[in-house]
Amino acid sequence: MMKVLFIVPYPIEGASNRYRVYQYLPYLRSHGIEATVRPFVDSSGFYHLLYQPGQVGYKIAYVIRSTFRRLVDLLRTRYFDIVFIHREALPFGPPLFERLVSLIERPIIFDFDDAIYLLNFHKVNRWVSWLKKPDKTSQIIRYSAHVIAGNETLRRYAAQFNKNVTVIPTSINTDLYPIRSATSPVHKPVTIGWIGSSTTVKDLHQLDRVFQELARRYAIRVRVVGGQYELPGVDLDCRPWSLANEITDLHSFDIGVMPLPDNEWTRGKCGFKALQYMGVGIPAVVSPVGVNTKIVTDGVNGYLADSDETWLVRLSALIEDPTLRQRLGLAGRATVEEQYSVKVNAPKLLRIFRAVANN
Repeated sequence: MMKVLFIVPYPIEGASNRYRVYQYLPYLRSHGIEATVRPFVDSSGFYHLLYQPGQVGYKIAYVIRSTFRRLVDLLRTRYFDIVFIHREALPFGPPLFERLVSLIERPIIFDFDDAIYLLNFHKVNRWVSWLKKPDKTSQIIRYSAHVIAGNETLRRYAAQFNKNVTVIPTSINTDLYPIRSATSPVHKPVTIGWIGSSTTVKDLHQLDRVFQELARRYAIRVRVVGGQYELPGVDLDCRPWSLANEITDLHSFDIGVMPLPDNEWTRGKCGFKALQYMGVGIPAVVSPVGVNTKIVTDGVNGYLADSDETWLVRLSALIEDPTLRQRLGLAGRATVEEQYSVKVNAPKLLRIFRAVANN
């Protein structure tokens, strides 16, 4: 029995470690890996509070408590064969935890799915931005026996510091993502959906003029799950994200959108929203940024849109044609099953664990 300690930033509600770690655990355990998961934020309540304004004193106290828990984790590493670190052990300061693990000769597998080597923070927590040390990512990569990158952009970065790098894309558990029923009644109005968080909802404003023009032409609703969005002249439905309602909310969309600015940070993202839409058979319209251009083949399993005019044309076609929505949605689902599913990518992760353990 191989024992692996998983060091992650958030509880299961955190999308990043839910899809990079938690969803693989049943498969790994069925293949002889005993997994222990230790999140830095272990409270679901605090996780939801983290990106809300105020309660600075409580947040500081919680971070101090969690830091002491990480010290306990460090002492426990000697009982494990491998330490798997997703993103970072501590959300601030230099990589002391990772350095000490390497000194006691416990092999590290490091996994990252964002360009965390760049400074990026939520405006609510701007006051702690000076504690973040994005340059430590290169050091963690050097300390690691193997690195798992979420896409080719991240692989190229990691390869500068470690020769053992494998790309495993963010994946969907297709057993938990049922296809939206093709026999569902046609929605009136047609629902254009977006799912995310308060940290990313700002990207949706790229489509303000597009949504307003669509609202003048058609009976549409824009449903936003996980963020607050305001736009005059458009029928909006903003609702909080919850793990329990995630699939139901996705199934309420007729079309899924993923607008992104084109910059160094977004080029490091892993196309997660697109994969969620495609995973339940919803047609996705996305910005051609980073890995999105690999996931979506324009007109085959979704649409790429790089201007207001293109967004307007693509969304109009989907609003007008339910058959087109179904065809692109099912093609997107097939892409997920073939390339971006847990069934396809879990064996790759298992091979890495076994290779590191045998070295």
